[in-house]
Amino acid sequence: MNFSQPMSLVSDRSVDALVRFEEVKKSYDGINFVVKDLNLTVARGEFLTMLGPSGSGKTTTLMMLGGFERPTLGRILLDGRPVERLPPEKRNIGFVFQNYALFPHMTVAENVSFPLRYRGITGAAALKKVREALARVSLGTLGDRRPAQLSGGQQQRVALARALVFEPSLVLMDEPLGALDKQLRERMQIEIKQLQSSLGITMVYVTHDQSEALTMSDRIAVFHDGRIQQLADPQTLYNEPANRFVASFIGENNTLPCTLLGREGDLGVVRMADGSTFKTAGSAAAGVGAESSLSVRPENIALAGKGADAGFNRMTGTVRDVFFLGDHMRLSVEAFGGLLVTARIPARRAEPFVPGDAVTLECSVSDCRLLGE
Repeated sequence: MNFSQPMSLVSDRSVDALVRFEEVKKSYDGINFVVKDLNLTVARGEFLTMLGPSGSGKTTTLMMLGGFERPTLGRILLDGRPVERLPPEKRNIGFVFQNYALFPHMTVAENVSFPLRYRGITGAAALKKVREALARVSLGTLGDRRPAQLSGGQQQRVALARALVFEPSLVLMDEPLGALDKQLRERMQIEIKQLQSSLGITMVYVTHDQSEALTMSDRIAVFHDGRIQQLADPQTLYNEPANRFVASFIGENNTLPCTLLGREGDLGVVRMADGSTFKTAGSAAAGVGAESSLSVRPENIALAGKGADAGFNRMTGTVRDVFFLGDHMRLSVEAFGGLLVTARIPARRAEPFVPGDAVTLECSVSDCRLLGE
């Protein structure tokens, strides 16, 4: 399967860019590249998330931007100047990591002031900046405590205050919420996004958690095998996945094999595994007769209404499993000659189903995507 980086990802010079990656490659052994031909622009004031599974290249990309790794080939520009050979401390970048990296023998205020002392800012000027930074993260009364006296969420706020105290041009965050429980993690997602928006800071954030990326980001770069598979805002990424990998990685998805029979304007006409025909949106470049995939989200599949509607595709099948999840029912339906299709049906509109029931489902043509490779 060929996951080549789309040409649309090449840096757009019309953007007010703070960061540019230009044809960046990274290899540790001189043979295999963990980052391949990366072209990426981060706009000033943007919250950009690098999302992908382990080994996809996202963290290596962040480390190159931070100065902890050096690219094998290509250029990295920060505010218009090349920084590939500039050490981290010369880049005016704030860092927040998963393990917080707080000094246990220092107070909260001393931890936050550490980057200022390194930059020669002391005395009343430093004290003022520390107070302002702690107030931003709602820790203004805890400056005299030590990290061990704080909760995990409070320690994360200290790490964030320390990254912001010297007013960096860019803040990098590497899986910063991974050690927190679900409820606290979700609250911190909102707090970090609100803080970034209110201060107008540029943030580049790395995570493997898709829901975190969708919640926080202005744009998301989905990494796989060292390349960006798609770069888009959260809604576009979710509703219009560019290929099979993105469709399967972002949210739950039914990805069904099909054969392209032809096109009707902007729509594709495909033959499903059981010989039925569907119409699909999307712009896959497959030729007529080529094997492809149809993608449709479970929440976009509904119980079929009465009468036929030209704007909908229909499928009949047999219920295999039913799960009641409060606000919706999750149906696993065998259709298309043996394929399993998942549908999420609002509970208040659903009939009582049991395994073995026959069911007819439908989905809007506009919600069916014809995927590229």
